Amino acid sequence: MTLPKLNSLYGRIFAIFWLTLAVIVVGVVIFPNMDPRKSRHIPPEMFQHMIDSRDMLMGRFSDVDDLNWILHQMRERPGPRGPRDKHRPDFFITTLDGNILSPQIRPEFKYRALKNFTSIAEFSEKPQQKAYGKYQIAGPFPIILAKQQLLLFVGVDFEGPPPFLIQLFDHPLQLLLLVMVVSTPFLLWLAWALSQPAQRFAKAADRVAQGNFVVDPELEKGPSEFRSAGHSFNQMVGAVNAMISGQQRLLSDISHELRSPLTRLRMATGLAARKQGESVELERIDTEAQRLEQMIGELLELSRMQTDSHMSREIQPLSSLWEELLSDAQFEAEQLNKVLRYDDIPDVRISGNPKLLMSALENIVRNAIKYGKDVVDVAFVVNQQKLMVTVQDNGEGVPDSELEQIFRPFYRVSTARDRSTGGTGLGLAITESAIRQHSGSIKASRSGLGGLQVQFTLPLQG
Repeated sequence: MTLPKLNSLYGRIFAIFWLTLAVIVVGVVIFPNMDPRKSRHIPPEMFQHMIDSRDMLMGRFSDVDDLNWILHQMRERPGPRGPRDKHRPDFFITTLDGNILSPQIRPEFKYRALKNFTSIAEFSEKPQQKAYGKYQIAGPFPIILAKQQLLLFVGVDFEGPPPFLIQLFDHPLQLLLLVMVVSTPFLLWLAWALSQPAQRFAKAADRVAQGNFVVDPELEKGPSEFRSAGHSFNQMVGAVNAMISGQQRLLSDISHELRSPLTRLRMATGLAARKQGESVELERIDTEAQRLEQMIGELLELSRMQTDSHMSREIQPLSSLWEELLSDAQFEAEQLNKVLRYDDIPDVRISGNPKLLMSALENIVRNAIKYGKDVVDVAFVVNQQKLMVTVQDNGEGVPDSELEQIFRPFYRVSTARDRSTGGTGLGLAITESAIRQHSGSIKASRSGLGGLQVQFTLPLQG
């Protein structure tokens, strides 16, 4: 089987899975078997040492036939009141069926430990060992003393594992909790390894949703699957950039090329009027030519604003964008004997193309000044990192059936906002395009003042 590489997402998951499984196996299966209070096999080095001790005893008492004397000698300690040598083992002798022959085993806990061990020891198996607190007994080892076949058990002082390990041995749930604690860092690392590239993708997607088409090299880092996806994402962003720029330049080129024949048309109309005199037909031709020229001019302006606008993004305060614009609009309204009222501009920052953002509000405000009777209100509301701008006038308004149509290019209603006003129907279309490019929304409704109300929402910079 070919193992996956660790630089891939699957490889990391594969490695963490097996590592976690190994921790669980060690913790739940192997670790409890290390409990010294359970009977277990004697390590080879210790086993050999005990065999040597047995052979030493058999050699020492090989010529003695008195078993009681041998047992008494094995119980003796050097120096009746001297310090006990904790490294010296205790030797106990039993019959083949487990009856204890060693006399006067002291202290009492040693006797109880030996009694318990001889009752559970499998004499037909290899010698084993088991701990009783800080005392450990091993055996049985076949031994011949006083020409009798007997069994030897060896007791030694035993430091034992730390108390917290004993606690874990006695409480499986705590052991399972420890295994979980040990494996948690590996799982957290895996979660971090997965979440970091995913968060980078989420931020990149948010930028694209806001119209900010920027190639991010950080997307091509991390596991191989994310690197591949990041590379494809950056290629897509580059392709979208090229497509949008190409379309906008095409619109600009077409609009520019239309101006030349239009200029010649107006010159020909002027020459015809000079030769033949003024007529209603020539005036109509000239009027439509002027409107066409105005329309082309606005298309060129829209094209200039939108060309690479998705790549020209800045973060700046709202006041730097709209304060002077509203002040100028207020002055112009006063010249028409109208009143423009607006709230203080919120002290917040916004990310976007300055020209488009300025044009968005300017078109709505000038439209309201143009068609309102004498009052125009501009209100700002900030809520949950969103800015809501409301512009309303007290003009004749727009029929409810046409409210959704006024943002279409070249669309004009047939009431007071008709061809006699000289509009081209591009102002609100430019506004709608600018708002949409900044991940905002815009809608029109009946104003509380009786005219038209235009309201748009934009996301703010956090």
